[in-house]
Amino acid sequence: MIDGFRGWPPPVLDPAGPHAASVAVLSWALIAMAVTVFAIVMLALYIALFGKESTRKRLGENKAIVALGFIFPVVVLTALLVWGLTLTSKLSKPADGEPFRVEISGEMWWWRVAYKDAGGQVWLHDANELHIPVGRPVEIELRSADVIHSFWVPRLSGKLDMIPGRLNRLRLQADRAGVYGGQCAEYCGGPHALMGFTVVAHDPADFARWEAMRRMPPARGAAGTELFERAGCAACHRIAGTPANGLAGPDLTHVATRRTLGAGILPNNRGTMIGWIADSQALKPGNRMPPYKVLSGAELQLLADHMGSPK
Repeated sequence: MIDGFRGWPPPVLDPAGPHAASVAVLSWALIAMAVTVFAIVMLALYIALFGKESTRKRLGENKAIVALGFIFPVVVLTALLVWGLTLTSKLSKPADGEPFRVEISGEMWWWRVAYKDAGGQVWLHDANELHIPVGRPVEIELRSADVIHSFWVPRLSGKLDMIPGRLNRLRLQADRAGVYGGQCAEYCGGPHALMGFTVVAHDPADFARWEAMRRMPPARGAAGTELFERAGCAACHRIAGTPANGLAGPDLTHVATRRTLGAGILPNNRGTMIGWIADSQALKPGNRMPPYKVLSGAELQLLADHMGSPK
């Protein structure tokens, strides 16, 4: 994965928000329990093979079997269950105050992102990248357009499945600014392993600047509009302020500002954008964008200009 993910796989047990912290604490408890059980089993095996006969006889008595084989596991596992349910109940509690609302749809093999205002109206379409304010709870509506996917940003929350025909809600929060990597955590066929995601958490002032920029149409090369339509790009992609209004593929209005291309597999720059347009199948085999090998170098440059790519 690209450098924007700060290493891959993400550090699962290094939480950067309260929801991920609950999952990390529970994970450490389960790891400690597994180590303890393994140690007890190894001790019992040692006693059975090399221990004193008197010790083996005492452990083989009915009282010892009932106490160690039934009462002890029931008490420990019940306590762990109650504590785990209490701990994870925080993951589904309603947010304090007005949460930042986003809808994310998993699709083969990328993520459709829609930002919503307090009234539930979408004010920005994007893809494969989520920008959030630090310290504010985020409520994500999770959907799937085709098969089962699973949204997972380990440092910010636990994973939650995205099931066709069903709406699930996931809450996350970042306590510090940074870039956090995510991944589809449910095998969904084809290039599932290349279905990454990026969450960018901004300090409040930086987030206000980001939001203001997103509410303004980006500069683009107007000369590429006709080529964009003639090549068939507009049938699948939308670019605000142009005739392109396709819905099958990612919204490309702000594609030049994203950190990655191809749902996390490439850093986003002019060269990778041109390479992706020319032959995305060579970069991410099985994705649903056809190759455009018929386009000349000049035409590829023109399309890159049209989408606002840097020189």
